[in-house]
Amino acid sequence: MPKQQSPDLDPAISPALDSSGEGAADGPVAVSFEQALAELEAIVARMETGELSLEQSLAAYKRGAALLQYCQTALKDAQQQVKVLESGVLQEFRALDSDGE
Repeated sequence: MPKQQSPDLDPAISPALDSSGEGAADGPVAVSFEQALAELEAIVARMETGELSLEQSLAAYKRGAALLQYCQTALKDAQQQVKVLESGVLQEFRALDSDGE
């Protein structure tokens, strides 16, 4: 049975697809946390407009879920690094006053 082609997807929704439109929408997520978060925000904004087809919405949802997982993992890793740096004891954050103390 021939492989079914993916519907045309907006590159802003699914940049992990190659130029032929083939590939997994949940492929390589992002180079950085900030890029993943920005892409996730863009996906949410596009989905909220209601202008996507059903197929595009499903692909966008799948990509968004992968980005969300990536961001959650990155945040957990950062929290763990802070715990290690603070010798396993999280301390209450104290903002500096205007004198810098």
